Amino acid sequence: MALLEVKNLQTSFFTDAGEVKAVNDVSFTLDRGKVLGIVGESGSGKSVTAYSIMQILAGTGKIIGGSVKLDGQELVGAGEKVMKTVRGNRISIIFQDPMTSLNPTYTIGRQLMEAIMLHTDRNKKQAYDRAVEMLRLVNINEPEKRMKQYPFEHSGGMRQRVMIAMALACEPDILIADEPTTALDVTIQAQILELMGSLQRELGMAIIMITHDLGVVAQMCDEVIVMYAGSICEQGTADEIFYNPKHEYTKGLMRSIPTADTAGSKLHPITGTPIDLLNMPKGCPFAPRCDNAMKICINHRAERMQINDDHAAACWMNVKEGVEKGEIVLDEEGGDDRE
Repeated sequence: MALLEVKNLQTSFFTDAGEVKAVNDVSFTLDRGKVLGIVGESGSGKSVTAYSIMQILAGTGKIIGGSVKLDGQELVGAGEKVMKTVRGNRISIIFQDPMTSLNPTYTIGRQLMEAIMLHTDRNKKQAYDRAVEMLRLVNINEPEKRMKQYPFEHSGGMRQRVMIAMALACEPDILIADEPTTALDVTIQAQILELMGSLQRELGMAIIMITHDLGVVAQMCDEVIVMYAGSICEQGTADEIFYNPKHEYTKGLMRSIPTADTAGSKLHPITGTPIDLLNMPKGCPFAPRCDNAMKICINHRAERMQINDDHAAACWMNVKEGVEKGEIVLDEEGGDDRE
């Protein structure tokens, strides 16, 4: 049994302007000890997917369909009492900005101890010892001294380490890292990723890595989900996604990465802007920005197509390629009969 099973998850935000379908029919599984990367532009639904799993959506947000199971236990509709036992204990999250995630008026030690005492049966002395242990685990020097300091007395990298310590204090089964290296310089990013990787191997937990940085995905992830406009457009192992991309959006992301070979030449960004989630098209949401869009892309959304055992994508270009190779025969109504 998978540790986490998300099936047909749908989350919307109900605003004065209308319903924003932020997550639309998202499904995936996560096994113990694995690292899953969720990739996409800002507004693609990555963070909302994570917040839906944790059920920490804003007041206008609501899960309107689908299932989230943790070790077979259904979380959607389980109620706040159940979720309080899940958050922190079973699933923890590292938010994007550690400066706004930490309370500036409380010391680091107080905030760590509060989280530990809330989710475990440790007393104050035991919580203090555990907090010091966790700061030492994430390579913060002089942890006893740091316990008495405030967030503003730490650098961005140090604050991120504190957030990791807080998230791991109760030894969760799953760690959700929402853009954990945002706003950090390249050297600190590398240190944080190396730290997370070593802790993941040491503690055996599963990680959901939410990022727009494909370099982070290549370094850490076993499997990858590529999201666009609230939906999964491609899914597979990291090797398959990087070396054999099968959705035009994924290909666009790959082309936009600067490499040593492209030094001195122009980058190839994805043109246009992300789709308006208030006015979703009936066809492929990426079609208005796709250089290879066909008429069918505008009017019909492609179904998920299994490329191989480790790879699936929802793009009409794969159907076109299959027809040209004679692997797919279209029926009279325009559907396909796989040979």
